[in-house]
Amino acid sequence: MSRERARRREEREREAAVRAAARAATEERAERRAARRRRVASVLPRPRPQATGVLARRRRNQTLATLALVVLVNVVSFAFLEHWAARLLVIIVSVLAAPVLHTLLFRRT
Repeated sequence: MSRERARRREEREREAAVRAAARAATEERAERRAARRRRVASVLPRPRPQATGVLARRRRNQTLATLALVVLVNVVSFAFLEHWAARLLVIIVSVLAAPVLHTLLFRRT
């Protein structure tokens, strides 16, 4: 009976040692990963916080409206123009004219 208890205790201790070694290996991997992330994050620039005010929202909406208008012009040109050269010309002109269009549509007074 005593030998049986000793054998069971040895098995329990061996299983506990295996579990402790697995847990230590997992913790070591997690720590290495966290250290690697800290190293990479220290090199990367910090993201700027997104502006959340009324003026920022207005500016985002204006920019999206200008972008939507430019995309709409390009989609319509692709639908109705047959030559690739004409389509390419419309794309180039729309990209170059987008800031001017934005200024004309949303002029600050």
